[in-house]
Amino acid sequence: MDIKMILEELEIYLNKRLLKEPHSVVCESFESGIIRYPTRAIENEMEDFINNKKKPSFSSLLFHYIDERKLSDSQIYKKAGIDRRHFSKIRSNKDYRPGKNTVIALCLGLELTREEADALLESCGFSLSASEMFDLIIAFCLERKIYDIYTVNFMLDRYKLKTL
Repeated sequence: MDIKMILEELEIYLNKRLLKEPHSVVCESFESGIIRYPTRAIENEMEDFINNKKKPSFSSLLFHYIDERKLSDSQIYKKAGIDRRHFSKIRSNKDYRPGKNTVIALCLGLELTREEADALLESCGFSLSASEMFDLIIAFCLERKIYDIYTVNFMLDRYKLKTL
């Protein structure tokens, strides 16, 4: 099946399922075939979809949890075992996305519930997998309210896993 037929089928699919009124797309020739650009109707629909589905960013969620618990930055980064300069980078750059271990350490430092931790991890594109030993140990600790970083690291080390 060629690209032109696939694009036509996609347009029919979108007309039937997503849009109440038919639309057209702007076409332009290109070396490898035809490029179709979405019409304003599809762009508006996409913007509405994004606005309705978008969740808070990592930094806004993190600082919401810090404020909600009435904790200082130093209390959090010390409890999480994170360097002050690293935390300052998180604080000053709203688009900064730390690694998974840093987010987990912050979850522990903030003493988040499992649901709150899942939301903070998701805000950076991470999750706790039920098929990874490391993630299962972290989930166990969160669900049992074991927040002490040294205890968590001991448990990880016990199973010969990389510590936080």
